[in-house]
Amino acid sequence: MSQQAFVSPDEIRNRFSRAMSDMYREEVPQYGTLMTLVADVNGRILERDLELQRRLSRAGELDRIGLERHGAIRLGTAEELATMRRLFAVMGMVAVGYYDLSVAGVPVHSTAFRPVDNVALARNPFRVFTSLLRLELIEDADLRARAEAILARRRIFTDGAIRLIEQVEIAGGLVEADVDVFVREAVETFRWHGEATVDMATYRRLSDAHRLIADVVCFKGPHINHLTPRTLDIDTVQVEMPRRGITAKAVVEGPPSRRAPILLRQTSFKALEEPIAFNGEAGPEAGTHTARFGEIEQRGIALTREGRSLYDELLASVRDEGGAGSAGEAYDARLAKAFEAFPDCYDEIRRRRLGFFRYALTDKGAGQAGAVRGAMPIDELVNAGYVSADPIVYEDFLPVSAAGIFQSNLGGAEQKSYASNANRQAFEEALGARPLDEVALYEAAERRSIEAVREGLRGSHASAA
Repeated sequence: MSQQAFVSPDEIRNRFSRAMSDMYREEVPQYGTLMTLVADVNGRILERDLELQRRLSRAGELDRIGLERHGAIRLGTAEELATMRRLFAVMGMVAVGYYDLSVAGVPVHSTAFRPVDNVALARNPFRVFTSLLRLELIEDADLRARAEAILARRRIFTDGAIRLIEQVEIAGGLVEADVDVFVREAVETFRWHGEATVDMATYRRLSDAHRLIADVVCFKGPHINHLTPRTLDIDTVQVEMPRRGITAKAVVEGPPSRRAPILLRQTSFKALEEPIAFNGEAGPEAGTHTARFGEIEQRGIALTREGRSLYDELLASVRDEGGAGSAGEAYDARLAKAFEAFPDCYDEIRRRRLGFFRYALTDKGAGQAGAVRGAMPIDELVNAGYVSADPIVYEDFLPVSAAGIFQSNLGGAEQKSYASNANRQAFEEALGARPLDEVALYEAAERRSIEAVREGLRGSHASAA
């Protein structure tokens, strides 16, 4: 079997993400409404902001906007997490980042599976925020043992998916005839099932410990609990949702609205209350469960370590002020006031080294490079118009925002807090790998672009000589 016959992981990921979107649209009809809303808003933004359109096109991001999605799942065991890593590897997705959500009252720690190189991200930047339940945080020992026993019995991957994962690991890829089979088998892991694997009493005990625990433990698999499109204007989407019959979350999570967006902003619509058949001893018991919802995101520039430190400091100051949480107009006003300390201009963000940029020769630079010293500081090359500087989009997540979205869709009453329980070593052992450092990925992308600029200048200079 020649390697040339293998379908690229990018194409497999593209087909999988489309299949997931089709499935979720059937399961959650409001997702279709949301997709139409986001497409309408994005279209209007691009029509009136030609500079944004040019910048996205120059950075290779314009074509991916309509494709872009991220999903989220919650797993129960180390074996499930390790196998999920292998499944996503077939699609060119690797674990990036470690997120401890327990400090925000959610008993999980997480990573994001996603593509990492520029070509793969441009093709389809599909991401899945993947959480592993922290059973050790269940205080009731009997309940913890019960949850462990329930999870030990379930198998969330089909035999067909496992077979094809193993085939890829041996042969190095999938041929065309196997790709659609793999996608079909893999999607089954994420499908919604309206039947619980436990009786109602067990479900209620687990739900009382934390509603997310019940969501992970009591079902056949890790149903995708949201699928998120990317908008270019989340504030407009937030206003438009109620007008289209969608109940929006009260506040947008993340930084405030800005001319130069940073990191990630997210909002969502209320989770569905769905009928469930519980597995009672005397037969099915009728009940409901709330887990799946709709989410929208707006992505800004990836921040350097210095920029992220400033962001975290400003956000913490707002959230800690007067002991108030992230809700209401007062919070929005405090947030906007605090973030006046973060420059709202890409040029200043670049000069202060608070964000990452992708550099490229302009037409002027390419035409006059023979007279330009390649060793000139990159800022001087930009200021002279020889080099363009485009923000590198933030491809990852924010733990406080993720926890805020989770909590708002667990009924809004969950205010449990745990002591700081970050345990990256345990997560890596369960995963069977070390998640990549997301900041190091952005550093490398920026560095490669600068090296390409310098190489271009040297090449032009050599030709002119």
